[in-house]
Amino acid sequence: MGAGNIVPGVSGGTIALVLGIYERLIASVRAGSKALTLLVRGDAASFRRWMAAVEWTFLIPLGVGMLVAVVALASLLQTTLTDQPEHMAALFTGLVVGSVIVAWWLIREPRLVHFLLIVGVGLATFLLLGVRGGADEESVGQVLEPALWAFFIAGVISISAMILPGISGSFLLVIMGMYTPVLAAVTDRQVIELGVFMIGAVVGLAALSQVLHAALQRYHDMVLAALIGLMAGSVRVLWPWPSGVDSIELGLPTGGLGDTLASLGVAVAAFLLVVLVARYAQGLEAADEHRAAEPEADAEPTEPAEASAG
Repeated sequence: MGAGNIVPGVSGGTIALVLGIYERLIASVRAGSKALTLLVRGDAASFRRWMAAVEWTFLIPLGVGMLVAVVALASLLQTTLTDQPEHMAALFTGLVVGSVIVAWWLIREPRLVHFLLIVGVGLATFLLLGVRGGADEESVGQVLEPALWAFFIAGVISISAMILPGISGSFLLVIMGMYTPVLAAVTDRQVIELGVFMIGAVVGLAALSQVLHAALQRYHDMVLAALIGLMAGSVRVLWPWPSGVDSIELGLPTGGLGDTLASLGVAVAAFLLVVLVARYAQGLEAADEHRAAEPEADAEPTEPAEASAG
């Protein structure tokens, strides 16, 4: 999941589905966010009960594994983004296009309104990204030195993707213009920036997990349609030419035929990877739903009662 979360276009939630741990992860995240909410309210007794509902022996090793992957891959990705911007941008473009297809599959009852929402959000994202960085952006390796509050907001928004299969947290960082700064903070061990980012991530999990869960329950297809539009419009900062990831200038290949074909091959391979992984994940999810069809009285035995929480 850590490797998936650090690559734009790949969803940690999708990886969790593939590994068969998605439901356990969501249960622990929701319990933890509920506990933090109760702590803020001053309800210590309910806070302890909800903390006990978190599966710590599962969540802690998972978190450590994700952290190790992020630290191990950050330097490699940063170097590759600088040395091979077109190939990496092609890789990310293929991943994102594949994610758009996967997210469309998740819409339960496709309608015209969903298509119109995708087009509207996609166009708005495309146009807004055109003025995101101005005309002075130079390269994929440029660190823009954003303010600390930007790291906090980046943590709040990107972490929410963990609980949405098909939506990449690092992809959201790319369209916010924060992917390179966060990657540089990890590589250069910028403790303050990383600390603010992590605080934002915790706040995001606590505040957004319940909201996103409710939104998906009530407006599942509309939420996914908006996310599809967001992903489609973001291709503006992923298009390989002329200068790779984080460029807002669109163009056609200007290098040799070999480099162009290599970039296209990378994009197609990335697209197929996302689609095949998603198909496999859907198969696992369908099998889980079939097994869960049998009534189980103790389906959620660890969820505490909310009597004292009102």
